[in-house]
Amino acid sequence: MQYRTLPHGGEQISVIGLGMGSIHQAGVEETERTVRAAIDAGVNFLDFVPSEAAAFEGYARALRGQRDKVMLQVHLGADYSSGKYGFTTDFAATKREFEARLAVLGTDYADFGFIHCIDEDADFDKVMNGGTWDYACRMKQEGVIRHLGFSTHSVDIARRFLATGAMDLGMFSINPMYDYTSESAYGKGEADDRAALYREFERAGVGISVMKAFAGGQLLDARQSPFGQALTHAQCIQYALDRPGVLTVLPGVRDRADLDRVLAYLDASDEERDYSVLGAMAPQSSAGSCVYCNHCQPCPEGIGIGMVNKFYDLARLGDDMAARHYRDLEVHASACRQCGHCDARCPFGVEQSARMREIAAYFGE
Repeated sequence: MQYRTLPHGGEQISVIGLGMGSIHQAGVEETERTVRAAIDAGVNFLDFVPSEAAAFEGYARALRGQRDKVMLQVHLGADYSSGKYGFTTDFAATKREFEARLAVLGTDYADFGFIHCIDEDADFDKVMNGGTWDYACRMKQEGVIRHLGFSTHSVDIARRFLATGAMDLGMFSINPMYDYTSESAYGKGEADDRAALYREFERAGVGISVMKAFAGGQLLDARQSPFGQALTHAQCIQYALDRPGVLTVLPGVRDRADLDRVLAYLDASDEERDYSVLGAMAPQSSAGSCVYCNHCQPCPEGIGIGMVNKFYDLARLGDDMAARHYRDLEVHASACRQCGHCDARCPFGVEQSARMREIAAYFGE
């Protein structure tokens, strides 16, 4: 397993987490086996929003004796009073359901207390001013919540949460379909704006946990993919992990077989993870934008082209730390000899040689 560091707190989070939306389909015994197998494989970040309350027992059994090995993402606003998943912005229901989730899991704290699935301004205003936010902050002061977070599909709502300055993690839907097309209501925001948002997460020191990395399975099926071509699990996971700010990807699993398919990413080769085929699939409006995929590597001069671009984009947003990180690099953009190797290899049509001149000038080299 590979791990990334939570900026606010320093915890090490596995790059593969566990989404639980469909785990209820497995039954109690299989749910327990699947969750235990994930933990044994080094998965230490678990989401807890199953589609039905029937998943609770197997999930809780898997955590017995292992609570200290994992970090739980528990949502404020997920409502299971009917036995199935529901959504609420009512404070009394939110408080009751959050405390019930901790009880059923046999724990007295949530590593991440998430304001759940806010996509509309009216819902944002209600949870932030109607008692839920104050309750979440109080729970953090008391240690019941270790870190505050949120989930949304909206670029604008994500920015409103980031503006609070109180968040440590945001759950956001990231995949090529949502980033480059308007085929889904979940992919809210233009491609450039979504790319800018990921950099804003990183600049703010707020990590991203990724939901819907496969677009509900559409990207894995050529007949359903808006690109007319299927991607693999490994390609989708790598794409998400390459976005700025991303710490972990949380694929939904239904059973051990699903888990094994996801964990196969860890043993996949660079070629199997390579998603540069998107350069021929994504619309022309995405051309010319570096997505930090590093398909242009290796640079003959040793420039880390993806990282140089990333630090530059962040520095232009006013991120002084990114500017310092750039200056600490052993090889800067100014080392570029304009050989054109990267230009020929970039699947997104970025003229990296010209970009290197631009970056060198920006940093006064």
